[in-house]
Amino acid sequence: MSEWKARRFWKAAQVVTAKGGYGVTLDGRPVRTPAKALLVVPTKPLANRIAAEWDAQEDEIVPRSMPFTRSANAALDKVTPQHAEVAGLIAAYGDSDLLCYRATAPESLVARQIAQWDPLLNWAREVLDAPLQPVCGVMHSPQDPAVLKGLHGRVQAMDAFTLTAFHDLVSLSGSLILGFAALHDHLPAERLWTLSRLDEAWQAEQWGEDEEAAEVARAKRADFLHANAFCKLARIA
Repeated sequence: MSEWKARRFWKAAQVVTAKGGYGVTLDGRPVRTPAKALLVVPTKPLANRIAAEWDAQEDEIVPRSMPFTRSANAALDKVTPQHAEVAGLIAAYGDSDLLCYRATAPESLVARQIAQWDPLLNWAREVLDAPLQPVCGVMHSPQDPAVLKGLHGRVQAMDAFTLTAFHDLVSLSGSLILGFAALHDHLPAERLWTLSRLDEAWQAEQWGEDEEAAEVARAKRADFLHANAFCKLARIA
């Protein structure tokens, strides 16, 4: 038996004003999330991008080609009803932030981490009032509870769409600080992703690139850049 596949049934997708923001209709019929909620997003630019994804579908609907629709669905169906839990999960990265765990050797790697990661920790200290302390080695070293509480408050205050993007920015990079740097436009997203891969890049320089690992990294990079773009489009001007 052949697998059933959803097919295009509409002529045009349109952006419409809706309660709480903007929705998308297909020949006048509102788009809904998998949980059957109306797909309403906070900004018109994000709604336009979602409508463009629907318009780009041909005979067969290909969900993987609709990342902005999928992220909006996640914001409405998953993050909205579990906001506190998602915020807590992501804020917890601050206690084991990638940027804080440093190599003890070789000297070239130690120097590279200092040169490229310390400026971000300095930025977090100044802008986020979050003086996280770097440590040598991989053993967990707890950060100041007061600092972590402040970071948690910042994450908790995010709306569902921002938190959806922030979740991916942090979990993909392994760093709460890199996520905040993206949110604040401190550095280009491509540069932030490169900083998150500093250790892997150094290892590839020494031993050569593992093609399977590189393929996984390329997929994660694409997801990181998408999360950054989704976050920007979801911001209310």
